[in-house]
Amino acid sequence: MLPDSPIELTIERLGQLGEGVASHEGRTVFVPGAFPGDRVRVRLEQEGRVLRGHLLGDVLEASPDRRPSACALSARCGGCDWLELAEPAQRAAKQEIVLSALEHLGHVKRDAFTVRPLLVAPRDFGYRRRAVLHFLKDELVYFGRRSHDRVPVQVCPALVPALAELPGKLGPLLKPLSREAEEVHLLAEGSKAAFAVMLQGQVTPRYVEAAEAAVRALRLEGAVLVPKEGSPRIIGKPVLRSLSPLRPEVPLFLRPDAFSQAHAEANVGLVTAAVHELAPRETDSVLELYSGNGNFTFPIAAIAAQVLGVESSSVSVDLAQRGAREGGVANVRFIQGDVRKACEGLIREGRRFDLALVDPPRTGAPGLAKWLKALGVHRVVYVACDPGALARDAGGLVEAGYAPTALQVVDMFPQTHHVETVMAFEVGT
Repeated sequence: MLPDSPIELTIERLGQLGEGVASHEGRTVFVPGAFPGDRVRVRLEQEGRVLRGHLLGDVLEASPDRRPSACALSARCGGCDWLELAEPAQRAAKQEIVLSALEHLGHVKRDAFTVRPLLVAPRDFGYRRRAVLHFLKDELVYFGRRSHDRVPVQVCPALVPALAELPGKLGPLLKPLSREAEEVHLLAEGSKAAFAVMLQGQVTPRYVEAAEAAVRALRLEGAVLVPKEGSPRIIGKPVLRSLSPLRPEVPLFLRPDAFSQAHAEANVGLVTAAVHELAPRETDSVLELYSGNGNFTFPIAAIAAQVLGVESSSVSVDLAQRGAREGGVANVRFIQGDVRKACEGLIREGRRFDLALVDPPRTGAPGLAKWLKALGVHRVVYVACDPGALARDAGGLVEAGYAPTALQVVDMFPQTHHVETVMAFEVGT
């Protein structure tokens, strides 16, 4: 039975979704917007199996790690949920969240592997080169905290300079598309920027005209209109050229309707950590699952004998193949298709690989351990953007005989609870 009146709680730690965690009569309470050391007044509500405390008024006693927010939208916007938490506390919490998830969800004890010092992002603000927004009439908006409330944004300090003022300027120009637009994706590389609009229906001449006008007015490189079915409509030159981490002679191509890492500088650390843990030799055959646009592929291929990348996105595969062609990388091949089906096909063919790098989406890679075992992989590096998915798949790898060897947490997303992780496993001897 929940109390009718508000109660006071002291926040003990941070949970996997970035919320403060406290205890009340033996039960765990999740409190959004609260940090360890805060004394808060909350109203308790049961949300499914979760007991959540909703903040009432100001914090009664502030954590020593609490600070004023640097963004006027942070109280409502769902993007940067840790803006009021000092960076050292953010980093310590991220390391602990990953280790705790491995222990409690994956049953992988933290003393079973080497825990590397956390990699700190080079920039804490103005670092995001990629963003996803939505429409409210003729305004571009972010979603609110834990909701689909729409928060209009004119300028976003989390974005790189080339994008920071784009939400306020682009929204009115794309008003003709606003009813049909599911999402608007922004992308920058250096001073160049492009956008994509994900549509609920088909591309029409009116939409093309509006997008062309926006590209011209804002001096953007280009745009992509992506219909629900059928081929995207390309406007201008929306493919942005970057450089492959650790291999600057090879171009890495980005497009706003395809995935790329949001923090360009931190991505270099992420790729460096992954290649270090994979430790390919010049005789090794490497399988890369969820290979994207070649972000990890080309640095691995600089050392290994050959790399086979598997990726479901046809746009990402096209970008990766273009990078390989223009960079003169001859020892890579890409398969476009579902990872599960591709792995089952490789198993039927009797293919064998020495190493594997896996960079799945937030949902993880169910079935991974079975595929890798059947393909003869003896070392696997798992790159994770979700601690829960990492923990579940790590547990499966351990059950299949892969021993965890090292963990590297990368602070790719300062001011948020999101975290990137690199974890290595080897077949037990």
